[in-house]
Amino acid sequence: MSDENTTNANPANEREFAIQKIYLKDVSFEAPTTPAIFQKKWEPEIGLQLGNNAITLSEGVHEVVLTITVTAKIGEETAYLCEVKQAGIFTIKGYVDQEMGMMAGSYCPNILFPYAREAISDLVVKGGFPQMLLAPVNFDALYQQHMQQAQKQQAAPETTH
Repeated sequence: MSDENTTNANPANEREFAIQKIYLKDVSFEAPTTPAIFQKKWEPEIGLQLGNNAITLSEGVHEVVLTITVTAKIGEETAYLCEVKQAGIFTIKGYVDQEMGMMAGSYCPNILFPYAREAISDLVVKGGFPQMLLAPVNFDALYQQHMQQAQKQQAAPETTH
């Protein structure tokens, strides 16, 4: 009986996930209206853009890059623009295609986000502005929304104009 259990092992037991490396891939900070912007009352409008990308480096090894862009404006003037590309190399093996999308689109960005948030906060403070603390992001919900939009686009009939 033990031989039967060994040969019919659940493929889920063969899954592997590991963080090989987390690193800052690219960073940009611009404060185009300094020093004049420092003389204005600090009540900025904050814009936040998120994106991520994944590529396969070798079998079972993937790079995931989380891109976060924060723009602070006072009226029409840009106080600062900060963009961070936080990356990680992950071993992800034994997952079916649908699960791989979830790993690269949600699970890995959840791991990378705290590092990106810290980098943004540090850059903004070093730029002379009040600390920027990004609120937590629900990457699971964002991934689900992305998948639902993709399904709607596939289901929508093609139209020509």
